Amino acid sequence: MPDKQKPNVLVFFTDQQRADTSGLHGCPLELTPNLDRLAQKGTHLANTFSCQPVCGPARSLLQTGLYPTRTGCYRNGIPLPKDAKTLAHHFSEGGYDTAYIGKWHLASGDPVPADEQGGYDYWLAANVLEHVSEPYHTVLYDKDGESHEFPGYRVDAMADAAIRYIDNRDAKQPFFMFLSFLEPHHQNRVDDYPPPPGYRERYTGRWMPPDLAALGGSAHRHVGGYFGMVKRLDEALGRVMDALTSLGLADDTIVLFTSDHGCHFRTRNAEYKRSCHDSSIHVPGVFWGPGFDGGGRVDHLVSLIDLPPTLLDAAGLPVPEDMDGQSLLPLLRDAQAPWQDDVFIQISEAEVGRSIRTKRWKYSVSAHDANGQRDAGAKEYEEKHLYDLEADPHELHNLVGFRSHQDVARVLRERLCRRMREAGEAEPRIIPAQTVESGQFVVYENEIPR
Repeated sequence: MPDKQKPNVLVFFTDQQRADTSGLHGCPLELTPNLDRLAQKGTHLANTFSCQPVCGPARSLLQTGLYPTRTGCYRNGIPLPKDAKTLAHHFSEGGYDTAYIGKWHLASGDPVPADEQGGYDYWLAANVLEHVSEPYHTVLYDKDGESHEFPGYRVDAMADAAIRYIDNRDAKQPFFMFLSFLEPHHQNRVDDYPPPPGYRERYTGRWMPPDLAALGGSAHRHVGGYFGMVKRLDEALGRVMDALTSLGLADDTIVLFTSDHGCHFRTRNAEYKRSCHDSSIHVPGVFWGPGFDGGGRVDHLVSLIDLPPTLLDAAGLPVPEDMDGQSLLPLLRDAQAPWQDDVFIQISEAEVGRSIRTKRWKYSVSAHDANGQRDAGAKEYEEKHLYDLEADPHELHNLVGFRSHQDVARVLRERLCRRMREAGEAEPRIIPAQTVESGQFVVYENEIPR
């Protein structure tokens, strides 16, 4: 029998999924009944945010617990250093069998060389899955670089692969599996969100998230397919959970559901993510299983950088001191435990940007003389965005430069500089935005963040 002191750990990881696709966040379309049910029994991290809203960098921080500027993976196309210590290494040292299935996006190419597979024991993956497969033509490579084709819709094919692994593994060892889907990311070559037949039609022309309804972008063209993909992912989640139940593993398995970043449908820049807005950074966050059952809704601000130490801590494994995040377990045991009241975001590719988000305020800066493809950071930034998320939760009114909000900007500027230093970045120079007369706007003293 497996060691009961060591729970299995499964990360169900989606790509480009907004938090508000779930019923947990008010979506009325019933896209995620399985996820909603898990959250009701487990722990819902209602304010989970990506700290790097683009595929490769987000994956690098989840594998290492380090900000992408530390590992060097600050943009797509930069392989994870071969000497980087990943979750696979930590779990393997703790006696776990480790498995990776799906999209990796941290290697030099496909098939992923053995020394770029992050230390996982079992491997069935592709580096850039959207470039080697299609919705109904799933291609994954094994540990030796041999390609395998799988039948069915891509979400289903990957869920099937995960279930086969769980069923066929050595039951004497606990397992750590990272199951990394491509959906609901777009299929790049056709710029489309292709769901299974009939799923797009269910959701086209129905409810639209308020930011997309106001700003448009490509949402009216794409959101029906996007929602259809989310629905199929939730059905796959239900199938995986059913498999755990039928194999007698449900009570001994920790499940984390989250995503690398959201999707703003070309409303904030020329593509789909890579911005400071909640549509880019607010993602689902749900834990279920030993240590998380009955945790309820947690409203504290959580960053993806906090999830690697939480996974290790929940499995009873040591948390490396050099990880940039912190385990959530002390907070879940005691709601009054010390916890951060902001999250720090690094932005690359579309710009070299930095942002900080509190419950009330969003503040971002951009380096106008830097290149997001070439530069990991910059010495000088200019203020770009300031949002009052209490009065303007969909970030439709930029208050940057408003005379009424200069004290708010000053405090957030200082906080952002501190967070950049803590992440190992050089002390930046931030140029305040040009002052704008603010009319009737007034900020009271007690509304200025501390």
